[in-house]
Amino acid sequence: MQVDTMRRIDYWAGIPLCLLATPLVKLFDLFRGAPSAPPRNVLFIELSEMGSTILVDPAMRKLQRETGANLHFAIFAKNKPSLDLLRTVPAENIFTLRENGLLPLATDTLRFLAWCRARRIDTVIDLELFSRFTALLTGLSGAGRRLGFHAFFNEGLYRGDLLTHRVAYNPHLHIARNFVALVNTLLAAKQERPYSKTVINDAEIVLDKAPVDPAAVEAMRAKIHAHAPAFDAQRHRLVLVNANASDLMPLRRWAKASYIALIRRLLDAFPDCFVLLTGAPPERDGLQEIADAAASERCANFAGLTGFDELVPLYAISELMLTNDSGPAHFAAVTGMPTYVFFGPETPRLYGSLGLTTPIYAGLACSPCVSAANHRKSPCDDNVCLQVITTEQVFEVLKPALSGSRFGA
Repeated sequence: MQVDTMRRIDYWAGIPLCLLATPLVKLFDLFRGAPSAPPRNVLFIELSEMGSTILVDPAMRKLQRETGANLHFAIFAKNKPSLDLLRTVPAENIFTLRENGLLPLATDTLRFLAWCRARRIDTVIDLELFSRFTALLTGLSGAGRRLGFHAFFNEGLYRGDLLTHRVAYNPHLHIARNFVALVNTLLAAKQERPYSKTVINDAEIVLDKAPVDPAAVEAMRAKIHAHAPAFDAQRHRLVLVNANASDLMPLRRWAKASYIALIRRLLDAFPDCFVLLTGAPPERDGLQEIADAAASERCANFAGLTGFDELVPLYAISELMLTNDSGPAHFAAVTGMPTYVFFGPETPRLYGSLGLTTPIYAGLACSPCVSAANHRKSPCDDNVCLQVITTEQVFEVLKPALSGSRFGA
């Protein structure tokens, strides 16, 4: 289902449904009373953002340490593999919803409501900032504690009043800190308005690293060589380029011509570097244009050839990754590989990777232009914020990390 289609459904159906659900849920809460037992089965809901499953991991681990609660997660089926990188939530505790049509989505919603009750979910934490659908899932889950971001007196999206614990979203804090604030709300010793009146320090948003299987590393080297025979693990350093050539997030893309020029510059300057173009299967054709234009045996199109379970070994053997602002920047954060990430419509202050990362950001007066307040829909159709970033500027950013070859070239 297209993003704009989901936005329209969320607007035209979500507003009246949230309005109708609010008094019903409040009435049920009135008769049931506030829960007295500590949280035991906690459900996190984040449907559409794969990177957020990584950014919320420190908050989930904190909750597990502090309460010992069983963690559950609800997510769109296509995004579930992102939860497998750190495996904080057991596979059997993950509920997936299909979003490839209204009927499958409606069917899975009914299944979700039954699943929550079968699992005895007592607490739901809605991680979304602007989805009325997740507000409805949270409100109708049957849980006695329901936490999420609330607009209060801000001009935000109407999501009804379905929460028992209303948390102030802070647009000046990194989203990972906002996620920790949700967990701190659950741990609060008294009621607050608004939640959460806590300090969140840097140590609280540190990610655990994913284990690296040596056998998987060797298998990845062999796979790269099979698809790019010129690659020699004894002579070449891998540089990953995630150009995100699909139309899913066009505003976040650095220009294809700029990628081509940069790759040529890197290959000329560093004879021991081998560039792998990475991406999803639908991006393969677009990335092949970049590989063809680079015109070098040391640049290969690897898009669509790796599963999620192969990302960690790929990142473990790579020198660095250059990427548009997208999921791979966050997936790489569970490894020690440095990433260099383009920002423009978003800001690294709020959505930067938690790993070893360097943002590449021009900081125009109009940037960032997407936020929770506009449903992440920008009026912009000309991403000058990325166009003004030159090939030479990016080369100079990458140069220190690639100088001094391990192979003496």
